[in-house]
Amino acid sequence: MTDFDKIRSYYSMFNENARLSADPSGQLEFMMTMKKLHRFLQPSSAILDLGGASGAYTFPLAKEGHTLYLADLSPALIQQAKDKLAADPTPNIRSCDVVNALDLSRYPDGMFDAVLLFGPLYHLLAEEERQQCVREVHRVLRPGGQVFAAFIPKLSGAIAIVDRACFAPHQVNQKNLRHVFRTGQFINNASTGFQEGYYPTSEEIVSLFGTNGFEKTHLSSIRGFAYEKEEAIFSLQDEAVRSEILALAEDTSEDPSIIETCGHALYIGRKS
Repeated sequence: MTDFDKIRSYYSMFNENARLSADPSGQLEFMMTMKKLHRFLQPSSAILDLGGASGAYTFPLAKEGHTLYLADLSPALIQQAKDKLAADPTPNIRSCDVVNALDLSRYPDGMFDAVLLFGPLYHLLAEEERQQCVREVHRVLRPGGQVFAAFIPKLSGAIAIVDRACFAPHQVNQKNLRHVFRTGQFINNASTGFQEGYYPTSEEIVSLFGTNGFEKTHLSSIRGFAYEKEEAIFSLQDEAVRSEILALAEDTSEDPSIIETCGHALYIGRKS
């Protein structure tokens, strides 16, 4: 089972907004994700941003005319969102609440046109936890509503743990390294660094949502082949070449080999 206290502790010290705005890899992820949202979201949608941290997607989507409800496991991140909302009042943001993705009982059936699930599936170790999360997302969506679910594919996640073994060896040993390649579960040996990681294959994600009443409409990488080349690409002086690379990364983002090996990915499904 997932140790939610470890996850809360990790995100109390991790700056998610900076990851998506200041770090080149996060900037690329944010840019590619927003393109998907602009492509698939219906105008003026009621959206639950579940696992939305301090509102990196909540605030821009609200300013584009959608109605947002922000929810996250971390009290620290929700307080940051409330502080930001107080400094920059945004009427389309209706609530900022501390919520565990396994229990959405504060929201009635069929309340939302869309749910953004951009955090929980990174961490839920147990199959039943993932099933419960997706059942709850299905319940709070209206018929035909959409889920946008981010995940870290198994090969990308496991290879990243190899990197972690090199730069943070106190977090990784032979046992948990073998375990992540076998099961997709990363259980950190230390209290520092990414905690309670789960890395599924795309087939597992499609099956998870399919068995809970969703039909897949889109699956793609949200890093593309630019994964781990982001800083160099964004530093290119030739704007035409830079733009072409980013366009090609988008054009090839649905290639299965790229999805599995190039960092974060996005599943979009529709409630049947």
